Amino acid sequence: MSVPFFSGEHVRAAVAPGDAVEAVRAAFVEHAQGNWFMPSKVYVPAPPDGDFRAMPALGAGHTVLKWVTSFPRNPERGLPTVSGIVLLSDAATGELRALLDAAAVTALRTGAAAVLAAETLARPTVAPATVVGTGVNGRAVAATFLARGREVSLWDTRPEAAQAAAEELGDGAEVATDAAEALSADIVATVTPGFEILFDTGSLHAGQHVSLMGADGPGKAEIAVEELLRARVVCDEWEQASHNGEIAHALDHGLKREGVAELGRVLLGEEEGRRDEHEITVFDSTGLAVQDLAVALAVYRRWSEDPQDEAFAGVAVVG
Repeated sequence: MSVPFFSGEHVRAAVAPGDAVEAVRAAFVEHAQGNWFMPSKVYVPAPPDGDFRAMPALGAGHTVLKWVTSFPRNPERGLPTVSGIVLLSDAATGELRALLDAAAVTALRTGAAAVLAAETLARPTVAPATVVGTGVNGRAVAATFLARGREVSLWDTRPEAAQAAAEELGDGAEVATDAAEALSADIVATVTPGFEILFDTGSLHAGQHVSLMGADGPGKAEIAVEELLRARVVCDEWEQASHNGEIAHALDHGLKREGVAELGRVLLGEEEGRRDEHEITVFDSTGLAVQDLAVALAVYRRWSEDPQDEAFAGVAVVG
């Protein structure tokens, strides 16, 4: 059996950031309706440097398994933070259908989720969004905001990285003056390693929305518990986030399931998101395998329709 391998270049060419938002929106809805199945991700710690993750999901007649790493200090070694492989299989026969670069799939769906949450939960505004952290996933978030017609301001602890990202992204992207300016924007997406609290007690302002994308595993946090408790919290999935997300830190401080909404249920109108213009909203993202499935399916379906599509030039076939 011959199986195509879609490199990062092929994944990015096949699915535009704006299209990824709609694919991920559908995944959240399907999962909330119980049509797509996903057990919580499995972490294999590799202290002190990082961890490995196994993320399976089933939906739309297919299954996916993403085996992916998170080694936040790898850039210091000249290596990527995220690497791995996505396996897409037929759910009826078990046959392997495609292999995909995990870093590219992760970046696309991370950008899509951050922006989808902002569009769903933030106050209506044409103001630029700020993206804090300009690594691969941070640039993907910024590119997705731009694709959806919103300008972005970038900030990173490494000024040269923010400047390089702004130049790469082009029109609509600029560099924030400093951290205070970046974190005070009406819409903020944080895409950091999660080793440092960005939003301390009292730092969020009325009406602000923050998509917290970096605290996707045990021991990570981008917001103080006290500050999280001030906000209307929406997570990607309660079961996973309550063990490994920002909200996991707040369970011992009075946060309950009934006080947290899930994004898919907000999209369906089953749970409330923002309730008034003054409310602070926070999206706690831990990253769902159904998001990876949505992006993998979008790539595979485009290839199935036309393997000669220029997006797939040079695709390797395994087996």
